[in-house]
Amino acid sequence: MIDQINHLLSGYPEIQAIVVIACISALGLALGKLKVAGISLGVTFVFFVGIVAGHFGLEVNHDMLSYAESFGLVIFVYALGLQVGPGFFSSLREGGIRLNLQSLLLVLLGTIFAMSLIPVSGILLPEMVGALCGATTNTPALAAAQQTLRQFGLDTSGAALSCAVTYPLGVVGVILAIAFTRAFVSRRRPKGQDGSTQSSKNKTYIAEFRIVNPEVDGKKIVEVSHHAHLHFVVSRLWRDGEVQIPVFDTQLRLGDHILVITTEGEVGQLVTLFGEQEEKDWNKKNIDWNKIDSQLVSQRYVVTRHEINGKRLGDLKLRNHFGVNITRIYRAGVQLLATSDLRLQVGDKITVVGEKASLRNVEALLGNAIRSLKEPNLIAIFIGIIIGLLFGIIPIYFPGMDNPIRLGLAGGPIVAGILVGAFGPRIHMITYTTRSVNLMLRAFGLSVYLACLGLDSGKHFFETVVCANGLLLLLCGALITFVPVLLAILLLAITTRTDINVIYGMVCGCMANPMALDYVNSTASGDRASVAYATVYPLSMFARVIIAQLLLIMFL
Repeated sequence: MIDQINHLLSGYPEIQAIVVIACISALGLALGKLKVAGISLGVTFVFFVGIVAGHFGLEVNHDMLSYAESFGLVIFVYALGLQVGPGFFSSLREGGIRLNLQSLLLVLLGTIFAMSLIPVSGILLPEMVGALCGATTNTPALAAAQQTLRQFGLDTSGAALSCAVTYPLGVVGVILAIAFTRAFVSRRRPKGQDGSTQSSKNKTYIAEFRIVNPEVDGKKIVEVSHHAHLHFVVSRLWRDGEVQIPVFDTQLRLGDHILVITTEGEVGQLVTLFGEQEEKDWNKKNIDWNKIDSQLVSQRYVVTRHEINGKRLGDLKLRNHFGVNITRIYRAGVQLLATSDLRLQVGDKITVVGEKASLRNVEALLGNAIRSLKEPNLIAIFIGIIIGLLFGIIPIYFPGMDNPIRLGLAGGPIVAGILVGAFGPRIHMITYTTRSVNLMLRAFGLSVYLACLGLDSGKHFFETVVCANGLLLLLCGALITFVPVLLAILLLAITTRTDINVIYGMVCGCMANPMALDYVNSTASGDRASVAYATVYPLSMFARVIIAQLLLIMFL
């Protein structure tokens, strides 16, 4: 049957490549939906269907296969970078630096552990690097390793086969480590934990203050903010039994009550600035902000007007022109402090408080035409891919190394995606894509890449597994996955106050394991694990891509 298909399509290499890759992807995705003990391999099953197809002799023109594999990888990593880019640097400022440092330590721990197995097992360096890529389910790192091996004129099949052998337990091993630690780590964290990726110092916080500091009396809000050098937004002001939406030139008076949006780390300084923080005390009469705000409305609008893209929030002068206040801004799952220097992007979700008539004007200004967001912005995708490919071929030299490293097809596009997603709006580039479109691009690219990778690796896969070296690779891969992850989870759970689901999300992102993340989300409420995953994924993947090349360049 296989021979008949190959003969039928042999005269049409382009059609043959498309048909074979499409069939492998479709069958793999269908089988990936099957669950065993609540665990499914998802898109990863495409890889194994490709291996089986390659083992039974299904072939594709080598040039076509190489092109499709590279194209799929570029689409996948660029779409990933574009998705997390808008909130990437904000997440770094808001507790993400700590999470990324922890993930980098886990990357180094796993790498050192894998290298220590070489003298014990006798496995060659290229095969161990491939096993490391499979154990951490990081196919872009494998692509980078293969590219480096080609630069040295070496065969890449050993690394690919090692990755294929260790990949299945790489998927399951993280899930097993998480399940194992649940028996020892309580889901309830000690009192005072933030329960998010943001540290308590940087977490967005709403506080109520009463003005008792004479130095503030009679001064405008803009003057107080300028001289204090603190980041805060005065959301509402209560004076003489009435609520107001303050503007920048609103004067503060002694006895005023104000609602302030800030970060927890600056609350203490604001107490010194304003004089007194109001705490909720149910035994005394508190201001009922909801009751006195009955004439005000809170609405969430989405920025869809291209003219607003890249503009600073302060330049719109929403307070002065419309008498409204911005209380929340959400971007790529991250809540941002609505300061005047924050640049808005298409797709930002903004919570506005004010009177109904004013809100209608704000809505017209921001757009809020959600349907328009469904239109794809392909220009940013194509331009970003070009930039990513250029990044990928730039040589990076390190002292003492004769050969440079390159970000390649795996690293360059993801860096470009992050930068375009984060800074594209500053040059008025529309970079927003809906979540469904981005997921489609990522799933398509990854499916094509895994189908080609499996097809290329399948010719000698089963011979490798049944031999003694294959069983040894399998054992090493299982250890590389399970031991560092288990140690990292237990160490962070015992020594830090980080929410356990945030730890799980960080580990899943560091190990590039969306299947494990799906397992965590199925057993936990909220999106804390998902946000942690997105926060550490780009840097961890980038680090593994670089490390895979460094190991080969330094020790071959």
